[in-house]
Amino acid sequence: MATVSVNHLSFAYTAEDETPKATLTDLSMTFKNGAFTLLTGPSGSGKSTLLKLIAGLYPAFSGKVTHGTLTLNDQPLSAITPTKRSQLVAMMFQNPNQQFAMDTVENELIFALENQQLAPSDIPPRIDKALDFLEITALRDRVLSTLSGGEKQKVALAVIVAMDSDTILLDEPFASVDPEARQLLLGKLSQLQREQHKTIILADHDLEDYGRYIDQLIVMNADGTALTRLSDAEKDQRLADFSRSKTDQVTFALPTQTEDPAIQLSGLKLTAGTRTLLDQDQFTFYQNRITLLTGPNGVGKSTLLDAMAKLHPYAGSIQVKNQEVHKWAKRKFYHHLGIVFQDAEEQFLNVTMAEELALSTKNSQQAAYFKDRLPAMLRQLRLDGMAEHVVYSLSGGQKKKLQILEMLMMGTPILLFDEPFTGLDFRSMQQVIVLMKQVAHDCHQTYIIVSHQLYGIADLIDYHVQLRDQQLTYEEALS
Repeated sequence: MATVSVNHLSFAYTAEDETPKATLTDLSMTFKNGAFTLLTGPSGSGKSTLLKLIAGLYPAFSGKVTHGTLTLNDQPLSAITPTKRSQLVAMMFQNPNQQFAMDTVENELIFALENQQLAPSDIPPRIDKALDFLEITALRDRVLSTLSGGEKQKVALAVIVAMDSDTILLDEPFASVDPEARQLLLGKLSQLQREQHKTIILADHDLEDYGRYIDQLIVMNADGTALTRLSDAEKDQRLADFSRSKTDQVTFALPTQTEDPAIQLSGLKLTAGTRTLLDQDQFTFYQNRITLLTGPNGVGKSTLLDAMAKLHPYAGSIQVKNQEVHKWAKRKFYHHLGIVFQDAEEQFLNVTMAEELALSTKNSQQAAYFKDRLPAMLRQLRLDGMAEHVVYSLSGGQKKKLQILEMLMMGTPILLFDEPFTGLDFRSMQQVIVLMKQVAHDCHQTYIIVSHQLYGIADLIDYHVQLRDQQLTYEEALS
């Protein structure tokens, strides 16, 4: 087991003008050996940065430690070779796509274990054990790019389990998994801690379900200048307060057949490889409504959004504005419908935030609406004063807020959202929801939102659709 100690640590990224930009300042904390630690704090406070420092990724690949030290088992992290470090600590990223290097699940596992210089004969049984432990043996031969966001996170965790490192770091590991999978993975992490004495440090905004698993709760303040370990009583109170803050069971209205259609499906069949994801006779998403689309991981929600956005082949009919999707000219189509990708970085085309916003302004169909409102919107999302920041150096939550803002600015009549609340703390999520609702109303937009994050969004939603067993149905309740 490895003891992780942070001693008066300060860290800064390098800005575009080559000046250091402080992210963490004078942090000190010892993470208990063999403990399950939950690290929480506002979006952009520096939680992901701290985990990457512990993993040895920073400052090797970005930024600079300007003061203090970080040790593993009383040894400076900088003095430990990468091979030895991988035996001591492994990290699961907030975005699993950033750590995948191979094409298939099995090849990704092989690649990770070969990098640990494991004997070839030891690799197959290690892979078998990890896949079986995470209950994803069926994914072994799947191409990673065909997996859902939740499935990718399970695979990323399987890689960590296979590496068998003493300390496991996890950054928002449940952001794209359904509630059932969240419970499963939390139980697996707890099992690793109890039975294999792993040290687990997990960063998350969503404190639900952790009460019976974690040993300690550490809070990072908003500007990355302090880490506070809560007492057991404070920890229990914080978790209880969070649970009480979650919305009660809500019900939604069912649409009437007199409403105008936005997207119509007819005889639609969606597949991924040999799997049928959707086999729908008739279905309609309605105009000027905000519809929530839910369903288990891997059921095909993101694939359906991609098909509606002209990004995935389909059989049957998808009509937008009474015209078949595949018959639309691409340029004209994307002036009518936009999609907010699950991975914010896939949306970015420029280097700085200012350049991203300028591009959205240039291409906006609602330029007059946003011209005078943009400064207030940036303040509302706490993105003001960050115009010259490199978008790829932003926190996960900041990237997500910028991505949503620039896609709202495009002003398309229909906007599809794939997991828009990933990486956002509750306050940030509410800021985004208020903005989305305001823009949808003022610009007469139609939204379809895929989200596993269900609490706190009821005021945004008009209708709820569930995808299960290859069928879409309108549902009054969230289940």
